[in-house]
Amino acid sequence: MTLIKTENPDQCISCNICLTACPVAKATLRYRGPKLTGPALSRLRKLVDDEDNMLKYCSNCKNCERVCPSGTPIASLNMKARANYFKTHKHDLADHILSNNEFIGKTLTKIPFLPMIANQTMHIGQKLKALDIVGLSSKAPLPQYAKEDFYSIYKKYQQPACEKKVLFYPGCYVNYNEPQIGIDLIKVFNHQGIEVVVDPNFKCCGSPLISTGFLDKVENLAKHNTKLLKSYAEKGFDIITTCTTCALILKQEYRELFNLDETVKSYAPRLYDALEYLCLLDEEGKLKQDFKPLDQEVIYHTPCHLKVQGYGRPVFKLLPKIPGLSIEDANAGCCGLSGVYGYKKETSKIARIVGSELKAKIRNSKASLGICECNICRLQMQNGTGKKAVHPLRLICKSYFPSDK
Repeated sequence: MTLIKTENPDQCISCNICLTACPVAKATLRYRGPKLTGPALSRLRKLVDDEDNMLKYCSNCKNCERVCPSGTPIASLNMKARANYFKTHKHDLADHILSNNEFIGKTLTKIPFLPMIANQTMHIGQKLKALDIVGLSSKAPLPQYAKEDFYSIYKKYQQPACEKKVLFYPGCYVNYNEPQIGIDLIKVFNHQGIEVVVDPNFKCCGSPLISTGFLDKVENLAKHNTKLLKSYAEKGFDIITTCTTCALILKQEYRELFNLDETVKSYAPRLYDALEYLCLLDEEGKLKQDFKPLDQEVIYHTPCHLKVQGYGRPVFKLLPKIPGLSIEDANAGCCGLSGVYGYKKETSKIARIVGSELKAKIRNSKASLGICECNICRLQMQNGTGKKAVHPLRLICKSYFPSDK
């Protein structure tokens, strides 16, 4: 595995700002914090073999990197150290299950009725607390598998021929769990006179593998995905994602974790979040303004992986255009689930503490619906609150097409 050449823990100036931003450090005294676990001990790890129990506590939410004044890749240093740890230690069964989401999704959606059986089995296993046996938390919200994957639906979808075309990177969650997000994207973009192209050769961005310490596998995915993305960027395609974590990994983490700077730079300026792209269209006067009323109160959660990318919060530029829609800002920090973090039994209690403020605000809100760009955050928003959470594209699509269900 080739790590990025500019890796340098000595960029850290030991100011402790990252500690104040870390949701895990606020939730538990077990974690010594991002500065010590990341840059400080990265220096020590170059000299000795450190059996560091703290590595499992970093959730890779990247709030530390967002506030770092010297641009130190703190969370990435932690992920590299975690991967090095597993070169001499065995992964538990939970790591293997959580890291193989693409394989599981692809297998289930190929066989009719298997997604339904899997969903029911997981629900029963959760109720009986059987998941605890394999190191998973029975209190974490489980994603449901779709009857048909997005790629299969896309092949049958009839789009109008448009001069303008964009490439959509759906990611595993849209492809195997919530393909409706991809369909909403196509409808909204078609309405703007933009055709959406999808390439089934893309692979998982590698987020679950990064969190579980399988960086060697992620490097192979990164080389494959970046080569494809570069080829589309060179053809003049803008690249669209609907998942803030996928976007962050494709634009930033591939550079921080691997020596892929030049390849990433070739496409990163053309890679956008779906709502970010719609905002750009609006600024250019090209966004269709024929929004129909939606008389509804919603509560919005800002994902950590959106904050760290630094392009603002497009939700508050776009959704106020919908007549009758009232948007409350949850303003509650990290959801706690953080990819696989809240699913592992040993860190799930910390995840619940981290996410408790968000869930309390949703329960106490007058809003009937939660909205968020992050797939995992939406699962956490629904967990125990009694309120559904959807991607903001769902509301935009419903406003453009009121008869859409």
